Amino acid sequence: MPSEEYVDAIARELSIRSLGEPPVGVDTIYLGGGTPSRLGPAAVARLLDVISHRFPPAPDAEITIEVNPDDVSPSAVAEWRAAGVNRVSLGVQSFDDQALAWMHRTHDSTRVTQAVATLRDGGMTNWSLDLIFALPAELGRDWAGDVERAVALEPPHISLYGLTVESHTPIAHWRDRGATVEAGEDEYENEYLHADQALRTSGYVHYEVSNFGRTGHASRHNRGYWNGASYVGLGPAAHGYDGNARRWNEREYTSWLARVNAGTDPVAGVEDLTAENRVAEEVYLGLRTLDGLRVNRSEWDMIRPWVEAQWASLESDLLRLTPTGWLRLDSLASSLTMLRSR
Repeated sequence: MPSEEYVDAIARELSIRSLGEPPVGVDTIYLGGGTPSRLGPAAVARLLDVISHRFPPAPDAEITIEVNPDDVSPSAVAEWRAAGVNRVSLGVQSFDDQALAWMHRTHDSTRVTQAVATLRDGGMTNWSLDLIFALPAELGRDWAGDVERAVALEPPHISLYGLTVESHTPIAHWRDRGATVEAGEDEYENEYLHADQALRTSGYVHYEVSNFGRTGHASRHNRGYWNGASYVGLGPAAHGYDGNARRWNEREYTSWLARVNAGTDPVAGVEDLTAENRVAEEVYLGLRTLDGLRVNRSEWDMIRPWVEAQWASLESDLLRLTPTGWLRLDSLASSLTMLRSR
């Protein structure tokens, strides 16, 4: 995918969808969903320039880019910062070289350490690293060791994700042939709770199901999403929300590009939120953060077993799930949504 072609297409999509509307200021810009660092620093700078003409960022806006450790160099960091990037999400995934090879990552653990040093030396003070847990036991991956090595790098923010298998990937093909590609439920829970304990002991705030931050370093972009803020998604498979409806673009790059080049909106679908949809989102998003969910007395009988099991805490009318509760979030969210939708 040529970088210039992609940026030109983003500019066309913006033009198609803006319909002459005036610029709208934004608090966050997030470049992700496919490792945009592969575009190259010059294309990233042009992309942000294109976006900023339609959505000018506030003076203190958070502007994040997802990057591979391979793509971090002194010149890249300097160019990202000059373009306005002030936060980096580093796709580490693991410090185990065998696990990285199994996931078809192109970097090794040594490259991660070098990338972190380069970010620091380049003046990037706000950055996050991602780790993936619940890998198959056959890999012999030392999860506790991975968490320890992550903490030793002192990132301001850490995100943890259980392994998910995307369609049409090598791992998906292995799964389809019957190979074990994911850890069992018990191992999933054990690794998640180990990381929670280790990271909180090290001074991180577990402020959302998958996210830990030092004070002042929670992701503003993600918090906006969890709080129901509207957002615009550009590019293939991008999602957006205007407060009333959700939309998503054509998933495949070639399909998205063809529609944009033809001067048509590349939208693939739109969902107008019903009253029940809004209830479900309010419940689910509230339960997945440390901010919690306001509950009614009529819901206390449903909630009480969760509090007694120490899966949740209830202070006045504010319900917060514990890390163990977050592992069971879907069950409570479904039950509360059904109760509130009657």
